[in-house]
Amino acid sequence: MSSLLEINGLVTSFETDSGWVRAVDGISYSIEAGKTVGLVGESGCGKTVSAMSIIDLLPKPSGHVLEGEILFKGEDLRKVTNERMRQVRGGEIGTIFQEPMAALNPVHRIGRQITETLKLHEGMSGRQATAKAVELLDAVGIPAPEKRVSAYPHELSGGMRQRVMIAIALACEPDLLIADEPTTALDVTVQAQILELIESMQEKLGMAVLMITHDLGVIAQNCDEVVVMYAGRIVERGPVKELFANPHHAYTRGLLSSIPRLDAERKSELTTIPGQVAGIQDFVAGCRFCQRMDRDRSVLLRTRPDYCEISPGHWVEACPECFQPEASSVS
Repeated sequence: MSSLLEINGLVTSFETDSGWVRAVDGISYSIEAGKTVGLVGESGCGKTVSAMSIIDLLPKPSGHVLEGEILFKGEDLRKVTNERMRQVRGGEIGTIFQEPMAALNPVHRIGRQITETLKLHEGMSGRQATAKAVELLDAVGIPAPEKRVSAYPHELSGGMRQRVMIAIALACEPDLLIADEPTTALDVTVQAQILELIESMQEKLGMAVLMITHDLGVIAQNCDEVVVMYAGRIVERGPVKELFANPHHAYTRGLLSSIPRLDAERKSELTTIPGQVAGIQDFVAGCRFCQRMDRDRSVLLRTRPDYCEISPGHWVEACPECFQPEASSVS
């Protein structure tokens, strides 16, 4: 089956006073139509930057995609015109941004922000777009949508603002939905409702989803494949069941071990990964998880590890220190 989205060797950099720094360093993965791929990793690992590279929403003028291919339905988005990119962005690829209060325009009513998308991509008249906006608000579970369409963002709760973002993202029935931390800062009940909403809309529209999250529970429940990013690189990726059952990279195992367990002894200390992700200006050329763990074998920090397929669809960065070929499920 051909992929809806295929990322090959993507390099995204930012220009700083001290030169170019790589936030995303040669990553590759693909998403098939109708499937959900989870992108997971700590803050600062490049998840959002890699996603914004797809739709050309990097901070300008500093952010640039320097290398690689972004193939969407066979078309390299790096080579398209600005006009074509505007058609793709919002029309064929929808986006749920991480913070809806920052993404929504505070001085425009909700209805206007939804109808703008419909007028631009679908060519609807004002009346048609308004009627469709009410339908979309109803579809995403907002009560009294005919009234809420005239509300401002600050008049809605966090969960309702997130639902508005989903309505905008799905207005043109996109082929791919990029959901960047769609449940951040929401309470557990609302989180579950938002994830169920995305899943139901995915089934209805047959779209693919790129789910960016810190929550491995979300990945396990909602995704078909998982991509684990660390310090701008993919250290492991594969089918969800396979990767959760047989994690082979030390970072992946650390993430899985840090999940609180119901069967753990009461008041026991939670497992954590020592250290923190280095700043992008400090990334080494070699294994960046070894850099975090202060391993002083210089060859590990100078030479980038090979990226190997260890079973069908299961890839791992094979650093001699971090790769555990006989790894078993994390207990």
